[in-house]
Amino acid sequence: MNTLNLLAVFAHPDDESMGMGATLAKYSAEGVDTHLICASRGERGWFGSEEQFPGPERLGQIRTVELQNAVRELGMKSLHFLDYIDGDVDQAPHLEAIAKIVTHIRKIKPQVVVTFPPDGNYGHPDHMAIGQFTCAAIVCAADSTYVDPQGLAAHRVSKLYYMVDGENFINLVAPFMGDMTFPVDDQLRGEFPWKDWMITTRIDMAEHCSAAWRAIRCHQSQLPTIGALADMPEESAAAVLAMQGTFYRAFSLVNGGRKPETDLFEGLR
Repeated sequence: MNTLNLLAVFAHPDDESMGMGATLAKYSAEGVDTHLICASRGERGWFGSEEQFPGPERLGQIRTVELQNAVRELGMKSLHFLDYIDGDVDQAPHLEAIAKIVTHIRKIKPQVVVTFPPDGNYGHPDHMAIGQFTCAAIVCAADSTYVDPQGLAAHRVSKLYYMVDGENFINLVAPFMGDMTFPVDDQLRGEFPWKDWMITTRIDMAEHCSAAWRAIRCHQSQLPTIGALADMPEESAAAVLAMQGTFYRAFSLVNGGRKPETDLFEGLR
């Protein structure tokens, strides 16, 4: 196996940098081909005054450029959009969304895929939906009888991970973030950190946290979402980001057991 490929599949511009930027930067620096699929262009993610809102189309254009800049900071090889509307990803035609992801999987041929866990980290419907679409696409991509729109050959992903937030990280950032809940329909949703024993994989990516912070800073329109963290100097922010790099191994065809992993490609190198 000459080339290692990692595919991250998320919902919005900034998910990649704020969620696992240092991990992506680490693998990119090590020569792993890292790729990103983003379901939307973040057309509704406005946190300024209502009078200054540029409108969904223009905001989508702004956030597309922000993401392109962040991807360059992280050293990623490719970026692909599914072009669903921010806030409506869970309403996307499921067969169409799955087919789009299947095509990317069969083209990129990743050994490892990372996406959101079933709860979307904090209950965001878009996060939950893209995680479900990705899991379905992994199954379909490996099925030789499944015909995607481009008729590509089947590809079997070796490992699937959920990007998760551990208790230590959430306890550290919570005082800076303010209220981390938001309403969905008639419910109040929020962050539900993973217990230490639930985390299967911890990546040491501390030396790449400065790159992750620069990628986060590319998402200027979204900095209000991280509260006082946005005003931290790079050195302090990097120390906070070093507590990320936590994942749950949803399945693996190449390894197992309860001993914590230190590499998403464990069993593949």
